Amino acid sequence: MDAAVRAAIEITPAAGTRERIIDITTTGRRTGNPRRIEIFFYRAAGETYLCSGTSGRPTSWYANLLAHPDFIFHLKHGIRADLPARAIPVTDEEERRRVLVEIVADLNQPHNPGTITQPTHLRDWLDSRLARVTFP
Repeated sequence: MDAAVRAAIEITPAAGTRERIIDITTTGRRTGNPRRIEIFFYRAAGETYLCSGTSGRPTSWYANLLAHPDFIFHLKHGIRADLPARAIPVTDEEERRRVLVEIVADLNQPHNPGTITQPTHLRDWLDSRLARVTFP
């Protein structure tokens, strides 16, 4: 993987909001058609994650990834790249908690990287959809 692309994916807590916003293109679970949305991505435990945030409501992007885990991860700020990726749902409660603790701590920084109302609390994120992203 190109060094600039790797740096864009491996954001640190110092990354601003724009660096955390990407698009993803999933395959529709019912139609099989491509579906592109804008979403934040997160880094925790040295890995890349997609997370639905605090609502706990079902999301189409997550349902699409459950049906078709291969998708495109589109970097669009600072560097442009369309990366083949695979989503792995994080369902183990201990792993989810460990990852979400890091995401919430990152979002509670003074510079508010995710434009989330501060402070945000772990309890508000426990029902979120969470998927680890791998890049083949």
